[in-house]
Amino acid sequence: MNINDLVSQGLKLTSHPMFKSYLGKASGLISKPAKLAMLLSTAYAKLVDTDSSKNGFEQLKELMLTFIRMVKFYIQGTYREISPKSLLLGVAVLLYWVSPLDVIPDFIPVIGLLDDISLMAWFIDTIQKEITKFRAWEAGANFEPNLGTL
Repeated sequence: MNINDLVSQGLKLTSHPMFKSYLGKASGLISKPAKLAMLLSTAYAKLVDTDSSKNGFEQLKELMLTFIRMVKFYIQGTYREISPKSLLLGVAVLLYWVSPLDVIPDFIPVIGLLDDISLMAWFIDTIQKEITKFRAWEAGANFEPNLGTL
């Protein structure tokens, strides 16, 4: 399965009722920095604990970690150049990622993470310009890409 297939599959997942419920939850989390920070920590831990030698997954993982940093700086009020729609979709994707209850349960070997990865691939494809803009801001601001103090 290539990245375009993953993006297409992720797009399909965005219309699933379960993902739509995560969009509703994400809307409530955005105004609660402490709870949002807890979600970022959980998503970060899940990404870091995932061990894969696949290059495509490593790239996706790096981009999702960049998104987590972006939201961290958003919570702190340091970075506000992310669109509300991207923020909402991203938080919903993180909720979906950390939840064991999704379209294909994570405990099913291999395919259990495929829906999560597909959704992340779609999301990253959707906000690629914002990721690029944030990385340029981050580099210019001389911030270390460290999530240790969420």
